[in-house]
Amino acid sequence: MSLKTVLILLGLALATIFALVCVLLTRERSPRTCQHLPPEQEDVEDNQSLVFADLTAEEMSQVVRYLQGHLGVPLVEASRAKPSDNCIASVDVQVPAKAEVLRFLDGGGARPPREALAVLYFGNQPEPNITEYVVGPLPAPAYHRDVTVQRDGGKVPYHRRPVTGREYTDINALIQTELKKAPRFLTACCESDGTNLVTLTTAPRGFKSGDRVTWFVLFHNVAGTGYYLSPVGLEVLVDHGDLQISRWQLRQVFYNGRYFASAGDLEQEFVAGVLEVVRLKQPRADAVLGSMKPRSPPGSPGPLQFEPQGPRYRVRNNRVTFQGWSIAFGMNPNTGPRLFDIRYRGERIVYELSLQEALALYGSNCPGGMSTRYLDGSFGIGRFAYELVQGLDCPYTATYVDRHYLAESDTPKTNQKSLCIFEHDSALPLRRHFSDSQSFYYGGLRKNTLVIRTISTLINYDYIWDFMFHGNGAVEVRVHATGYISSSFFHGQGTDYGNRVGPHTLGTMHLHHIHYKVDLDVDGQLNSLETQDMEYEFVKDPWSAQNTIERPYLRRERLEKEDEAAFPLNAPMPRYLSFVSPNPNKWEHPRSYRIQIISFAGKHLPISSSMERSISWGRYQLAVTRRKEEEPTSTSVYNQNDPWTPTVTFADFINNETITNEDLVAWITVGFLHVPHAEDIPNTVTVGNGVGFFLRPYNYFNEDPSVDSPDSVYFSSEQDVGACGANPLACLSSATTCAPRLPPFHFGGFLNL
Repeated sequence: MSLKTVLILLGLALATIFALVCVLLTRERSPRTCQHLPPEQEDVEDNQSLVFADLTAEEMSQVVRYLQGHLGVPLVEASRAKPSDNCIASVDVQVPAKAEVLRFLDGGGARPPREALAVLYFGNQPEPNITEYVVGPLPAPAYHRDVTVQRDGGKVPYHRRPVTGREYTDINALIQTELKKAPRFLTACCESDGTNLVTLTTAPRGFKSGDRVTWFVLFHNVAGTGYYLSPVGLEVLVDHGDLQISRWQLRQVFYNGRYFASAGDLEQEFVAGVLEVVRLKQPRADAVLGSMKPRSPPGSPGPLQFEPQGPRYRVRNNRVTFQGWSIAFGMNPNTGPRLFDIRYRGERIVYELSLQEALALYGSNCPGGMSTRYLDGSFGIGRFAYELVQGLDCPYTATYVDRHYLAESDTPKTNQKSLCIFEHDSALPLRRHFSDSQSFYYGGLRKNTLVIRTISTLINYDYIWDFMFHGNGAVEVRVHATGYISSSFFHGQGTDYGNRVGPHTLGTMHLHHIHYKVDLDVDGQLNSLETQDMEYEFVKDPWSAQNTIERPYLRRERLEKEDEAAFPLNAPMPRYLSFVSPNPNKWEHPRSYRIQIISFAGKHLPISSSMERSISWGRYQLAVTRRKEEEPTSTSVYNQNDPWTPTVTFADFINNETITNEDLVAWITVGFLHVPHAEDIPNTVTVGNGVGFFLRPYNYFNEDPSVDSPDSVYFSSEQDVGACGANPLACLSSATTCAPRLPPFHFGGFLNL
């Protein structure tokens, strides 16, 4: 063999070796795809939680078909129905009575029949009214019964019905017709013929029961941005109470601090030259006040949370389980998220945890702003929980759940991916200690939390609703507010009611008050209420009689009556307040769960107000009452349009009944005062705008239950802390040599609007 051949073969061998090394190095740098392990199994049967499940789309359709065939009256599809028509307004699940459910869940009793609650508007009747029917059993309805009096305490007058989308459409048509009577004024004030102006409703609608008279505020409409920041100074008062649309009237017009009888009168004063006009240009999309379009090019991706071996929680039907937790979840189209049968380590802690209402109450020197008291349940907190954006609204790899609803339509609609579930690493220890004396060791546990989240868009505001479940047996409930502020046209002494945030925009002060129902069952249904707080006592120093010492001591008290357990909003309340069981823990203390409220609420509406009783839940930061099946909610969707004669008055729940060893409910109000400022433009941020409460175990266990967590970490100075067997944190480098396989980004949230 020639030397040349040897050199060629040697060169080929070296090239082959080099190529193989490159391939191996490349493989080493390219992480493998993460392999998912099956989540832990739980003891509770999956199908038991279906007793609380929201209706399926098919069940809703079955109810509609049954009602269309069995009521014996003509029904018009709600999206087309006029006030003088009959229509199906909504269909939702009728959750069975608690006693029936517990017999099924705990006592081996029969499964309660599955039923729906249907709300109908009967406008084509001698006496128009709202009627509520329970329809069942599903999936094959065979009966319906009128439960209006049972649920609402009497017949519900027709004027209390929420405003439908069709009604808003007809109101807007009337406003456009009336604006045509002031063409020269509109051109001068707004560079408009009226068609590029958009209206925003206010509520309530009048000053007394039976009124249906609403102020509508007009804004410049710019595609792709929030019109709420571009008021033009024009507001109109529309009377839409008559069943015949042709009889609706525009009652008053407001412009820049002045009131007029009609748009024609406004035009007349403008033509006469006696009207002061603020001439506004039509905002440009690239320079409008409320644009959220990015002003900088995208940067490098931020940190991404993922599960190397797949989710450690398990979602099956309407139930999620995670490290000892079990929760049944759902969504009411009106009041929003609701949870049932919350258990930890197999023991029920909470029977029901549900949002009840969200109040936004405004101040302004314009009629629309000063009269606004939105009760968002009447608009649809659950209905307007739209698709969540993966990677921003929730972690990219969260589990997303579709929700179905039927409202103002005979056909169910689906808000895809409108609820998300994920495990959250808060980057904070749940507990830890570093020992630097006697013996040297470290012990700790990451604060990983299961989160159930949904987000409601209620006109301008977005509410982020979180329910979190911690490794120590605590439940955390939290709400953040973001979205756009509502605004008024800046004129006169506007800064008495907020801050100027644009050339002609007043960010109007308002409060957000949120109400929750918490039906705690602590070690059984029969609980009492105990408070604990500190006092100081002045005693002679036992070892130095000439001196005194200020010694703190614990003052315990059992509250016996409902009146004692109604704590006024913003007034001092005991620092420790607990639902206690008759049964003790190992250390002879009652097994208890403590309620801890985090809130910065504004002032409640004065009790002298004619509409205060409709939101009387807001009098109290906490009220504890005996649970009653006939008191399922603290408010009603009908309270918005008739707050002067409310369908449900929460204050009447508190009637000084005994609360010792009874089935009790905690009603909790949280909130904050918001005075908009320059930094609320374009959007209100969530930082500092979050409130909520905790349910924390207090002597419920014999020790912190998180000690049993498989995530616990402990190592001492005598161990090799880099050894995977001694320290789970040392395992991460090998356990996470994989990359998550992220699904392609998809968003279909605009398809169902």
